[in-house]
Amino acid sequence: MRKLTLSSTDIKIAGVCAGIAEFLQIDPTIVRIICVCSLLIFGFFTVPAYLLLWFIIPRE
Repeated sequence: MRKLTLSSTDIKIAGVCAGIAEFLQIDPTIVRIICVCSLLIFGFFTVPAYLLLWFIIPRE
């Protein structure tokens, strides 16, 4: 059973994108690109969402 956790090996800012990528078993770069695109599309709504995930998702 997989668990969603922050990545401790592939950290760029907080390990959120890499943790989501590990959970979904995809390349972390894809998740990071989606995150940047959502920032451009939805504006700064993405920043509080990222920070919320940073504090909600447990560490490995």
